[in-house]
Amino acid sequence: MSKKDLIDAVANTAELSKEKATEAVDAMVAHIQKAMQSGTEVRIPGFGVFKVSKRKERVGRNPATKQEITIPASIVPKFQASKTLKDALN
Repeated sequence: MSKKDLIDAVANTAELSKEKATEAVDAMVAHIQKAMQSGTEVRIPGFGVFKVSKRKERVGRNPATKQEITIPASIVPKFQASKTLKDALN
């Protein structure tokens, strides 16, 4: 499902114009992104949790040259699905 498909689905389900549905979807994504940038996790009951995880610096290997390289520490987004969502898929 693309963002356009999601906007269309929100517009149809909530009986909104596509412009209002676009604003709603964009606002939700922006809020989740802003919360994660501040290190806060976002919980959506029945759907899951968006988290921020810190990866340590580690040693990797270039598969072409077999040369070891240092992969710098980074902050990455993670999503953990709720039990309700997992059960709905199985």
